[in-house]
Order: sequence, then C-alpha cells, then structure tokens
Amino acid sequence: MGRIVASDGVGIAYHTWGRRDRSPVLMIQGLGMDSRGWALQRGAFGRRHRCVAPDNRGTGFSDAPPGPYDLSRMALDALEVLDAEGIERAHVVGASMGGVIAQIIGVLHPERTRSLTLACTACRHHAWRRELLQEWADMVSQRGMRAMAEEDGLRWLIGPRLHRRFGVWINVLARVLMQTRPEPFVAQVQAILDAPDELRDELHTIRVPTLVITGSQDTLTPVGDAEELAEMIPTARLYVLSRAAHGLMAEAPMAFNEAVLGFIDEVDAADAAGAPAAGEPASGTAPEPA
Repeated sequence: MGRIVASDGVGIAYHTWGRRDRSPVLMIQGLGMDSRGWALQRGAFGRRHRCVAPDNRGTGFSDAPPGPYDLSRMALDALEVLDAEGIERAHVVGASMGGVIAQIIGVLHPERTRSLTLACTACRHHAWRRELLQEWADMVSQRGMRAMAEEDGLRWLIGPRLHRRFGVWINVLARVLMQTRPEPFVAQVQAILDAPDELRDELHTIRVPTLVITGSQDTLTPVGDAEELAEMIPTARLYVLSRAAHGLMAEAPMAFNEAVLGFIDEVDAADAAGAPAAGEPASGTAPEPA
C-alpha cells in the first residue's frame, strides 16, 4: 500500500498490483467504497496491467476530513496518486461516483487519460435520485451505516437474482460499504449532490476511446443513464451486461472483466500500431452472468 499527502493536506492511501511493465489502469470506486471494491478484478486486471486504486478520501486507509467534499478535488486526489507513481497517462476505470470522477478527469485533464471506462454511472442528476441520496444521508446521519441494511438500501446495489439466491452479505460491495464511517459517507453523498450538471455539456470534448458499461437490472443508474452518456461522448460505445445490477463488477465479475479488459487491450493495440485513438460508437449486450 502507498500513501501520499494530497495538495490540500489530506492523506490518500492507494493500492498497486500487477505488471509494472504493462499499461497502467487507474481504478476509482464509488460512494462509500474503497479499493477493496475491486477485489474481483485484482487477478484478471493484474495479470495484464499495472493497476493503481486509490481509497477515496473518507474511505479505507485514506484520511476522513470533515466535509464538505468535492468530486473535482477527489479527481485531483487520484491524479496526484498517479504523479506519485510516475504515471503520466492511464486507462481510467470509474464505477458509480467513481465514474463521475472519471468523467471529470476526462474533461478537465484529457492529457492524463489513455481511455475511459464509465461503469454504472450517469452524467446528470434526476429528482428521484437526489431524493434517494438525501434520504440515505439523513438516515445514516441519524442511525449509522446499519440503517442502509435495515431500510433495504443495499437492494439498490444488488440485483434481484443475486439477492434471491444469496442475500445481501455475499456481495463484496455491501460488506465494504457497511464498514464505512457515517460522517464521510454523508460527506460523499453531499459531494455527489453538489456536483454540477454542466459537466455533461463538455462531454463532447472527450476524444479518447470510451466504454460505457452498465447492468440491465441497474435501478440506481438505469440503462437510460448509460445510453445518455454514450450519446454525449463522441468516442463512446455502450455495453450492457444482462441481468446484472448496480454492483456489476461484483455481481458479474467474469463478464465485466472480459468486456473492460478486451476494450483496454484494443486501445493498447491501436496505440502500439500507431493508429489514431478512436472509439467507433457501437453497442452490445453481454451474455447473462452465471
């Protein structure tokens, strides 16, 4: 595990693994999650890439300063981790809130990106999602993280198929989320709610190949959000994993890993051949996860 002191004085922990001689992949997790949220990607990604996964401020081994938090600041945290590792450009993979952070990096810091993978994420607020996130923040403030399970908040992370077969606690994302402290969780929620929708108006400036990947049963960031992202980014392709929900990287890890690694390998191959960095718009639906 590595650790830096970010430019605003906050300690940011990060984890590295994989092959240092291969192309780097920056992996950014979502609300209340730390780098353990990539547990089911470690082996597959590490065999083919140099992986760097920060613990977002407020989670894991990173500092948890008092709020407010800001997603643009969290994007800088991730880039300063890359600086510490001597990495100029990386494939950026972001999930949920991490997908918004990845969009910020893609728009504001294009020179740092080789490609973008935007998983289970969105590019604007919806009134119903604002209300839901505020409800989460309020109940966690009053009753702690356990309230997320008691009020069935975790069902938004886990699809009905997996929930019926195994329940909540088999899911690695649920276990990590429940270990987050209430105060930074609430601060991250507020950062999401405070993020301006105007960023979406700049998505057309993204020129690196982009994969938008989502689960067909995602109720927190439904397929329509992914379709909108794919339409806004000229170099984007959309990939839908059948019968997977918001936590698709834990719910359908083999299909997720195959789709994302295949995309990154394609970008690396084009770079090696000296071809222009391009992402022809395309769409697809993966087989149902086992």
